Amino acid sequence: MRLPKTAHTSLPWRIHEIAGDFQVEDVWALPTPGGPDDLARLVHQFAAGTGDPVPSPVARVLFAVRWKLGKLLGWDKEDGGLGARVPTLRDRLPADLREGERGPDLRSAPFTSVYQTHDEWVAETANRTMHGALHIGWVPDGNGGYHGQMTVLVKPNGRLGAFYMLGIKPFRYLGVYPALLRSIGREWRENAPTAGP
Repeated sequence: MRLPKTAHTSLPWRIHEIAGDFQVEDVWALPTPGGPDDLARLVHQFAAGTGDPVPSPVARVLFAVRWKLGKLLGWDKEDGGLGARVPTLRDRLPADLREGERGPDLRSAPFTSVYQTHDEWVAETANRTMHGALHIGWVPDGNGGYHGQMTVLVKPNGRLGAFYMLGIKPFRYLGVYPALLRSIGREWRENAPTAGP
């Protein structure tokens, strides 16, 4: 379920300290019901990439077109990414986050982990169009349980980045996010811990 941006901005996440110049692009409630300590399980699921990272035929076509355009236009060259065009968000971390758990990088997508706490995890990516951060928070569901909340934050690279983000918006909402959320929920259920005797 898509959530208002305030579902992210109203909570005291540590990401606010380091990404104040990023825009909140999208916020989604994840179909990952659990207990108060289950963020690490969700992060492991994201990072392991055991499910299909592009879970539907429509999303596969959209990603294929995106990578072809990126190659043709040079959007994804190494000199346009982290540590080249933009510094990593890790350079902005306060000491406690820098010295704490970093969290795993994603195997199935070009995202590098920035930090992980008990209730949030951040990974980042960059290319010539934007610098993006994926924030996964672990939030109460209002009924005694918890679930994941996924926020996409972006810092577009000038007019090209703003145009790019505007251009891909309908494709994200129609093809990418619905399939991604279904895949996350399915994998969460399939890998649920079994109760002991």
